[in-house]
Amino acid sequence: MATNLVTLLCTCPDTACGERIAAVLVEKRLAACVNLVPGVRSFYRWQGQARDDQEILLIIKTAAGHFDAIEALVHKLHPYDVPELIALPITAGARSYLDWLRAETS
Repeated sequence: MATNLVTLLCTCPDTACGERIAAVLVEKRLAACVNLVPGVRSFYRWQGQARDDQEILLIIKTAAGHFDAIEALVHKLHPYDVPELIALPITAGARSYLDWLRAETS
């Protein structure tokens, strides 16, 4: 069961940033639901330095066609120079949930 739906992953430096982005995405109907997962610990390299930071993970459920608008909004509201935003296809799911997701993002 292929769908035109995706889950986006985006990390934020703190809860306030995550809440701001989540609220705008849902308000503008660019996302049906955004989960904020606290306590994410990220190890990565930035500007030649190894980093170890606490972050908030946003799990954004949306229609694939909204990716460009979401990317623009994240770049506008996010404090990072290079915010993480990656899309994972939703290949299957509970029909009632996927119907709801489609309805909330149309």
